[in-house]
Amino acid sequence: MKKQLFIAILALLCAGCTPVKKNWMAVCGDGIVKIIDLSESDSTNIKEVWRWDKDDPQVNLPQGYDMLMRNLDECKFVDNNTKMLLTASGDGMMLLDIETKDILTYAHVPMAHSADLLPGNRIAVALSTHPKGNALEVYDIDSPEKLVYRDSLYSGHGVVWNENRQSLFALGYKELREYKLENWDTETPSLVQVKNWEIPMTSGHDLSPVDDNRMLVSAHEGVMWFDIDKEEFTPFEPLKDTENVKSVNYDAQTGKLVYTKSEISWWTHNIYQCNPEKTLTIDSLNIYKVRVMK
Repeated sequence: MKKQLFIAILALLCAGCTPVKKNWMAVCGDGIVKIIDLSESDSTNIKEVWRWDKDDPQVNLPQGYDMLMRNLDECKFVDNNTKMLLTASGDGMMLLDIETKDILTYAHVPMAHSADLLPGNRIAVALSTHPKGNALEVYDIDSPEKLVYRDSLYSGHGVVWNENRQSLFALGYKELREYKLENWDTETPSLVQVKNWEIPMTSGHDLSPVDDNRMLVSAHEGVMWFDIDKEEFTPFEPLKDTENVKSVNYDAQTGKLVYTKSEISWWTHNIYQCNPEKTLTIDSLNIYKVRVMK
């Protein structure tokens, strides 16, 4: 009885240890980041719960970063949903504290399309059309002016760190790579490419984790599952024939699907949700990718 009581008390004490997962989605474009409450938003009313604007007088944007952070590609919830990691094809990468809106780190990264946090306060960034060639790069949060690692990756558009597998996955134009960390506790860390798969599509657009064993890969022709253990691609039925999906978010337990796709131009204003069905339009932003809180 005493043991059961202790476990119950411990559970109550730890209830606040992990941030509560909310039905929130991050959208970004034109130097503005918004967090939208999906459960309270529909086609006629967008429930905005958080905003960061590079032009806000209270934002202490580093000198010269005004234009770099204009064309935002991806805004990703990281570090147990306490931070927001931004990449901009306008040539910048930035990490924000969601609670305080403080800028925690930033770097000039030409044509940055996607990023993720790595162990040891480091950030991996996938980029394309770099003056020195397309690449996958790694930066230190504490000294972002110093590039600590670089590998060639043609038209990098997706980066995902898989904590349980201790692997970094990176999506390029027609390939998916798996990297392992090497010499990570030194000043000269590196990523070792352990596997490489040719995706059965062209122009990879987005890489989105569903669980520890599966990811969704979107490209020009549609969206496919990738099973890491089986090392195989299979069609993702809801979007298998949907072209130019720019971002995809899927909850396998609930069946909720949120995605964006290119329509008239490279950018899209529409956000589509299935189960339940709804279409959200944010006219004020040129949206590329959206991310649902994990």
